[in-house]
Amino acid sequence: MLKWIDIPPVWLLGIAVLAWVQAAYWPLGLSFGGAWADFAGGLLVGGGLVLMALAFAEFRRHKTTVIPHREADRLITGGIFKRTRNPIYLGDALILGGLILRWDAVLALPLVPIFFWIIEKRFILAEEDRLRRKFRMDFARYCEKTRRWC
Repeated sequence: MLKWIDIPPVWLLGIAVLAWVQAAYWPLGLSFGGAWADFAGGLLVGGGLVLMALAFAEFRRHKTTVIPHREADRLITGGIFKRTRNPIYLGDALILGGLILRWDAVLALPLVPIFFWIIEKRFILAEEDRLRRKFRMDFARYCEKTRRWC
């Protein structure tokens, strides 16, 4: 059960709830400034969803797992994975940033880098270690060509 609780969407949900609570109960008169923040927030959420959809399509096409705690059957280096090694996590972060903008949760902005840090420590480092052990030189070459977060 704990394995299913310790997954990135649960972390995203938890941190998003913290941002919403801050916006709803402790706004302290701070604001991003209205319509532009709503628009930018919508773009970030939409962009995050597109990144995630592209990544899920690649996982499905290569018939390998999307679940972080499982070992991958194949190394995916094409499609969106040619641009970033972690499109789903990047999509999660974009969604979080977009929600913070939409909810006008100014004081919750530091949650975005905290989310990056948690995801990297809890998931990315272990995933990359498994990929490094299984795919050795292929993964090393991939890491040389493709950055982690952008």
